[in-house]
This record gives sequence, structure tokens and C-alpha cells, in this order.
Amino acid sequence: MSRRRFYAEPEAFLPTPGPVTLSEEESRHLRDVLRLRAGDGAQLFDGEGREFACVVVDAGGRRDAARLEVRERVEPPSAESPLELTLAVALLKGEKFDLVVQKATELGVARVAPVLTKRADVRPRDAGDASKRVERWRRLALEAAKQSGRARVPAVEEPVSFAALVGGGTRPEEARVLFAGGGGAPLDSLSTATGERPTAVAALVGPEGGWDDEEVAHARAHGWHVVTLGGRTLRAETAAITVCALLQHLYGDLK
Repeated sequence: MSRRRFYAEPEAFLPTPGPVTLSEEESRHLRDVLRLRAGDGAQLFDGEGREFACVVVDAGGRRDAARLEVRERVEPPSAESPLELTLAVALLKGEKFDLVVQKATELGVARVAPVLTKRADVRPRDAGDASKRVERWRRLALEAAKQSGRARVPAVEEPVSFAALVGGGTRPEEARVLFAGGGGAPLDSLSTATGERPTAVAALVGPEGGWDDEEVAHARAHGWHVVTLGGRTLRAETAAITVCALLQHLYGDLK
């Protein structure tokens, strides 16, 4: 059944009850790739955590969208992690950031925040370029959520400056962690402002050129924990994916 999963925005479920109309891309996948027809069963998720068992009412055509009838709410194929994990990553070259978004989604992150840092070689040319990149990353997050059985699609935010991210507001239950090459504490030593085991973590991973000393000092001054991932030098994309896996193992559901 996992191959017969489709996505529709929450607004597509309104008014309720009523058939849900799929997007052009999802309709084409239903009709031309999976070759489903009226009467076939499928599952539909809304990206916000809800999953439904459905029946195809109309597979659509070249100009018509497919429509599904919702039968009942069901459990998604994969449960969400109890850890609310935000992965903040410096912009990376080529398709490396694409890979991070995809794998972080599979590993259960709640949101991804692209960060502009001093040593990053990658910067959007303008607002239009930034929007195109974010649109691509959001599409990758959706596809990864569908593949991994998640009913919640991680939020992919607009690129933000290092200073704005580090100096932004925090919550008492959230641990904020900057991963650096050396001079940091062990990862399993994290705690929140109240001294409790974290249920939410903001993890900040640097660029391919590493952190500037002033950036690390700035993060410490704003209450961020500085953590080191062992003695080997990891590529930025490797570090980002490793961080997700380790945090989910320690505080989430990757056991």
C-alpha cells in the first residue's frame, strides 16, 4: 500500500465530506505510473500528520485531475519521532544540500533551516534564486516523506543569516547545539534550560570551510552548546546527516 500513497494539501480536503482532488503531478503518478483506476484503493496524507484510506473515484485524464473519496482516517506507515528536531545547515555546493534535505526528512526532522555563514561559498544570487532553491528543497522533502512513510512533511524555511538564527528566541524545552570541529562537549551531555532531557533540539551544522571563531563565540554567548563529533573531519553533508541520526538515537525513536 505504501506505493499507493499520495499527497494533497490540507485545503484540498475542504469542504468535508467530499472528494479530494489531486495535483497535476500526483494525478499523473496515479494514472500513468501506478495505473490506478476507479474503485482502486489508495492512501492519502496531508503533510501535517493525517493519513486517510481512500478509494479512487476518477483517475482523471490528460486535462482532468484525479479524485479520491476519503473512507476513514488511518495510522501513517511510519510514526513521527517524539523529538522535535530542527536541522540548521550552512548552504552547501551543488546537490549536497539536496542530499541533506532528503536524508534529514527520512530521519524524521521537523524542519530544515538553510543558514548563511561567513565561510560558506554558496549564496543565493537574489531573492528569486533563493525562492527557486527553497521550492526545490520543499519538493524533495515532500518526496522523501512520501517514500519514508511519513504523513508530516518537514518545513523548509527561507535562508536565514547566522546572526538571526543564533540570536533568535528559544523555548525552555529546546536544546540548541552548534557542532564544531573541536573544543566541544559530548553530544550525550545535552540538557535544556531547565536541566531536563530535551524533547526539542535545534542542531546547527557549519559550512564546508568550517566555522569562523567569532561565530562559535557568538553562539556560546547566546546560550548554544558547542559539541564535537569525534576526532575525524567530516564533510559538511556527512556531518548534517550523522547529527540527525545521533540525535534521533539519543533523544528520538532511532533505537
